[in-house]
Amino acid sequence: MNNENISVTPPPVLPAPASRWRTLLLLAGVAVAALFFWQWLDGRSRVEDLRQDFAKRLVENDLQVKSAVALAKQNQALAQSLQARLASLESDFAAGQSQQLALESMYQELSRTRDERLLAEVEQSISIAAQQLQLAGNIEVALIALNGADARLAKTAQPQFLPLRKLIARDIANLTAMPVADISGMAVKIESIVAQVDSFPMAYEQHPKPERADKVEKADKGKPGKKADGKAVAAAQPSWWQALLDEWWIDIHQLIRIERIEHSDPGLLPPNQAYFVRENIKLRLVNARLALLARDGRSFREDMRQTAEWLDRYFDTQSRPVQTALATAKSYSTLDIVQQAPSLNETLAAVRNFKLGRK
Repeated sequence: MNNENISVTPPPVLPAPASRWRTLLLLAGVAVAALFFWQWLDGRSRVEDLRQDFAKRLVENDLQVKSAVALAKQNQALAQSLQARLASLESDFAAGQSQQLALESMYQELSRTRDERLLAEVEQSISIAAQQLQLAGNIEVALIALNGADARLAKTAQPQFLPLRKLIARDIANLTAMPVADISGMAVKIESIVAQVDSFPMAYEQHPKPERADKVEKADKGKPGKKADGKAVAAAQPSWWQALLDEWWIDIHQLIRIERIEHSDPGLLPPNQAYFVRENIKLRLVNARLALLARDGRSFREDMRQTAEWLDRYFDTQSRPVQTALATAKSYSTLDIVQQAPSLNETLAAVRNFKLGRK
């Protein structure tokens, strides 16, 4: 309500009591009008405050909306960037997965190839050991081959090779427990015989032993209690005519010599053939040494038997070096340098079955 629209009409002239009521009513109306006017002003100020507050809030909301729009645009750009980056990461992840699969396949292929190569090397080593045992009986070489195969399996440290290692360890223990001939010592003895062959006396060079020394030795042995002083030695010496008779008797006794020959064909070779006999014996001994190193027991025994036969036939068996060489040759001619070695077929079969299982 506006002040311009309010019109105050003068009250009619009434009697005194009526004018008093009119005055009171007028005052009441004025008071009510003032009250309404005050309320109107207060409401208007409040409305103005509300309008200003609303406008301020609208401005703030507008700013917030603009900020939200800018932030939304920024977030949208960030989301697009993140989406592009995510797409790039997905492509990289897919490429990484494909590369990982390729690497896994390559690793499996390399691992399979490495295991197959390792099993092939182990099989070859065990085959070499089996051949050395069967053909030559060479236990040392077989042990070297088996130890090499076990070392190759030990380097991998893979548990699936434990059964193979157990079989190889069993074969190594069996071969180690076998008695082995002293090959090097036997070879040295044969070399010493080869070096002494040229000094061995031949059978036709044999001479009888002097009997005077034997008689003097027997006479000394027959008198053990006699003191070795000057008088005893002078008493033991025969007279000059007894010594002359002893020398005459010994010379006559040596004119005729009777010997017992064990075989009917004595080795009475001419001097120019003795060289070839010695060389043939050397060749036999060298062949025996080669057969010994090659673990060829049959050839070794045959060469030593032939050497013993030739030493007994063509050389002086009363000579101490000849007797020693003859005893060595006879002992070696019956020696078995190659013993029955255990078979490695079970280990070979296990390796081959393992290879088939891997394939």
